[in-house]
Amino acid sequence: MHSLILLRHGQSQWNLENRFTGWVDVPLSSQGISEAAMAGKLLREQNFTPEVLYTSMLDRAIHTGEIVMRELGRSWVPVHRSWRLNERHYGGLQGLDKSETAQKYGDEQVHIWRRSFDVPPPPMDPSSEDHPQNDPRYADVSKSLLPSGESLALTRERVLPFLKDELLPAAAAGSTPVVAAHGNSLRAIVMALDEMEPDEVLQLNIPTGVPIVYSIDQDGTARNRQFLGDPEQIQAMMDAVAQQGKST
Repeated sequence: MHSLILLRHGQSQWNLENRFTGWVDVPLSSQGISEAAMAGKLLREQNFTPEVLYTSMLDRAIHTGEIVMRELGRSWVPVHRSWRLNERHYGGLQGLDKSETAQKYGDEQVHIWRRSFDVPPPPMDPSSEDHPQNDPRYADVSKSLLPSGESLALTRERVLPFLKDELLPAAAAGSTPVVAAHGNSLRAIVMALDEMEPDEVLQLNIPTGVPIVYSIDQDGTARNRQFLGDPEQIQAMMDAVAQQGKST
């Protein structure tokens, strides 16, 4: 059995401010930096020795991966970045306060935007300077693939090829890859690995900075999932994620 390690980035400044972040580049908060360091320490205590790091193209995941590898004394391992690991694109909601948005549109509508499987948020205007089509980091990606807003179903569509073509083969080969990514791109991965139905994954809340370790067979099949850390603290963090986006 080999291991695949998934890690949602540490708390970002907009996580702290309860804003829809999506593909906006937002730095880690001071708590997020501490969470990333703790994730590295937990992995070191369990004697994990990853040989490769995968991150999204967003700074909060990149920084988290760097901190984790430094804590493990493995900053030298190869790093691969992919837009396919980016957070779900929240379209026209990006930058908005979640509670204020709920007060304006209602808790139910915001819950649908945040937690439905196949309902995307209001789209971002492609002419906006914030649209990924106008961001040089995605210059090598076909414009037809770059989103204006995504549901979890659409996020899953872009993440799954990377999981199948890159992450699972690396894990099956024994390289113990670390994937530093985001709540929704990781939910898409967990959904696939655990063979979840849409209604099941909608109840999954992934906390920031908590390593998720999968055991992977040589044929690339996931056998079990384990969160590293104190179970009560992790549950409290999951509950806090679930409460985001409510007006009160």
